[in-house]
Amino acid sequence: MCAAIRKAVIPAAGLGTRFLPVTRSVPKELLPILDRPMLQYVVEEAAEAGITDVIVVTSPGKEGIAEYFRPRPDLETRLSDDAQLLEKVRSGANLADVSFVIQEEPLGLGHAVLTAREAVGAEPFAVILPDDIVDHSPGVLSQMMAAVAGEDGAAAVAVERVPWELVQNYGVVDSEPAGEGRHRVRGMVEKPPPGTAPSNLSIVGRYLLPPQVFDCLERTPPGARGEIQLTDGLALLMEDVAVYACEFEGIRYDGGNPLGLLRASIEHALKRDDTRDAAADLVRRLAAEL
Repeated sequence: MCAAIRKAVIPAAGLGTRFLPVTRSVPKELLPILDRPMLQYVVEEAAEAGITDVIVVTSPGKEGIAEYFRPRPDLETRLSDDAQLLEKVRSGANLADVSFVIQEEPLGLGHAVLTAREAVGAEPFAVILPDDIVDHSPGVLSQMMAAVAGEDGAAAVAVERVPWELVQNYGVVDSEPAGEGRHRVRGMVEKPPPGTAPSNLSIVGRYLLPPQVFDCLERTPPGARGEIQLTDGLALLMEDVAVYACEFEGIRYDGGNPLGLLRASIEHALKRDDTRDAAADLVRRLAAEL
């Protein structure tokens, strides 16, 4: 993908049902890994990759997401004597130009991406699912951009290998090798029955897409539950555009369920200088009590 990617779409319109009842009032994307919400981690990943404009697709009732990225001069004034806290308050607002579009109805991931069409315009863009948290530097988007550099107009999806006995729980790609850690995609299969999967490369929530994908999504009929699936739109895109699957380095955390988010918090606490010792002591004491 030769053209520089400046924009990223983050679908954040879901109900977060696996986190009920807290998501009755707090958007899932604002649930924390330690002291920062999941959403901030993926915006930081986008900014690291050179993305300057982040478009968050949200839904009615999730106004707290927009509020999080707004400047808080009143709070900054109260914290003016504490440089460390002041930096924390400003960190979310200074990462990128964050804007919002509303998905009025929950009509699927493909529809959420399509909702951002006007905001993206006729240029390549990234899609980041905010509950796929990957701990690594450089981040997944930077790794993917490097993997498809020079592939004019190509699309890319992130993938990771999963144990064969678990493949039926994931969407996987049918592909052929196209270089170290890179595969040319021939097709995608959602949750294949045991013994039928074309590979154990599962799709992770990172995509680099050309603007033609919007036309494909416009032509994509609703699938299961009446939703427009992004993978169905990519199947149409593959008729005219090369799509690559990129393996990445880093540990992925499933922030879409409570235990995955708990694991992410514990492991991040064990890595951070300011929390490592206390977190290690807590883990040891809890383990001793089992």
